[in-house]
Amino acid sequence: MKTLTQAEEEIMQILWDLNEANVASIIEKMPEPKPAYNTVSTITRILESKKFVDYRKEGRGHIYFPMVSKDAYSRATAGKLASNYFKGSYKSMVSFFMEQEKLSVKDLEEILKEINKKS
Repeated sequence: MKTLTQAEEEIMQILWDLNEANVASIIEKMPEPKPAYNTVSTITRILESKKFVDYRKEGRGHIYFPMVSKDAYSRATAGKLASNYFKGSYKSMVSFFMEQEKLSVKDLEEILKEINKKS
């Protein structure tokens, strides 16, 4: 799966939340300072070329919707992170976040509960 730029990912996060939207609706959900309409329109067309979004015509405009689920992209991104920075070891990745104090004991307990459910 292709990787998204920060700007592309920001737009995808909005589309995942809204399920579908036109460019004006996407801009409305973005933080200040809002980007120009043409900027968001260009990024959505790039996302379309990367097969992350598709659209349907509505009047004179387009309604964009995700073609890749947030879950699928999250899995691919986490896998790439583990592979590129932690030699494919999720254990090393979790240890790293523990050392950075980004993961609490409570978080670890919840992770263990999830692991035990799947075992």
